[in-house]
Amino acid sequence: MGVADMEPNAHQIISQVYEAKKDAKAADKLISDYMPFIRAETAKFLKRPPDKSDDELSIAMLAFYEAIQGYSKLRGSFLKFAALHIKNRLIDNYRKEKRNKIQISLDTPDEDKTSLIDTICDERDVYEEKEIRQATRQEIEELSAQMNEFGVSMNDVADNSPRQRRTLEICKKAISYARNNPEILDDFLRTKRVPLAKLAEGADVERKSLERHRRYLVAVLLICTNGYEIMRGHIMQVLKGGEL
Repeated sequence: MGVADMEPNAHQIISQVYEAKKDAKAADKLISDYMPFIRAETAKFLKRPPDKSDDELSIAMLAFYEAIQGYSKLRGSFLKFAALHIKNRLIDNYRKEKRNKIQISLDTPDEDKTSLIDTICDERDVYEEKEIRQATRQEIEELSAQMNEFGVSMNDVADNSPRQRRTLEICKKAISYARNNPEILDDFLRTKRVPLAKLAEGADVERKSLERHRRYLVAVLLICTNGYEIMRGHIMQVLKGGEL
């Protein structure tokens, strides 16, 4: 059961999601009803059907629940939102496992031969790199499509990004204020316009500076509202010294 298979029931799903936000039993039922979807998304990541013993399946179920709690109908298809959230959580878990795993020495005695542990790590590195590239490509495509609804392209964002530290700090304050005030983000998604006046007043920054970087703000605010974890990581590198 993939995302496309479930699209005809989109309106029904949204009603169920909003009910599940308020009722734990409704949330449990929704997770149970969509276990085929959760399994399918987990299988995409594992490249095989998941077993009950796989930690990845439990992580995917938790991610689905998190998607329920974090979803707004202004964010479009719930299942696309949930699928992206599941993938990001599985990638995060893979990275943590790789960092935290205690590596037992499996070196071969022959110095001229590649050690088994190196071979395993290399294979895992290739797998991780492929998964991250694929997930990044998917995020960029989805973000680009959503940005088009706001009349903004990736090229616009590149040209409109703040170049000076001062303007970067101003944008950073505005973005932080928006993230801490969900009604601002909901207003942004509903109207498809950056609420410059509210951001300037709430973050105590100059509106003119925000106006000059409106297209950049469109992209970053969309990243903040739709679970684009990988893209958010790239933005964090730009906004040095803080987190989105």
